[in-house]
Amino acid sequence: MYHGRKKRRFNRTAEHRKAMFMNMSQALIHHEQIVTTLEKAKDLRPVVEKLVTLGKRGDLHARRQAIAQLHDVVLVRKLFDTLGPRYKERQGGYTRVLKAGFRYGDNAALAVIEFVDRDVDAKGKPFGPTEEAEAA
Repeated sequence: MYHGRKKRRFNRTAEHRKAMFMNMSQALIHHEQIVTTLEKAKDLRPVVEKLVTLGKRGDLHARRQAIAQLHDVVLVRKLFDTLGPRYKERQGGYTRVLKAGFRYGDNAALAVIEFVDRDVDAKGKPFGPTEEAEAA
């Protein structure tokens, strides 16, 4: 029986689910807004909010925990240098989920998950060391 279970399984193994949420949280931290299905967006929210809370703490142990979860040092730098200070005074609720209609192929409910007070110019821009910065 499936009583008392809180998380969706998405017809995936635990390892696949963990990797999927890692990839989605990387994309959300990088672009600060992504489009996905409504159910995935709702389940991604607590994962990202815990990462932002680590970014707000800002100590070495929190940074190592974020690296263990994200597997990307450049995105962890953005999380701790940009997103952590941005939400320093906010007591949770760093993301919002907006319904965005239905997908053409399978009629799945789509949603936009984004950071509250996000940087609109961050979408599509690369973050981290670039060739110009390394050459200088």
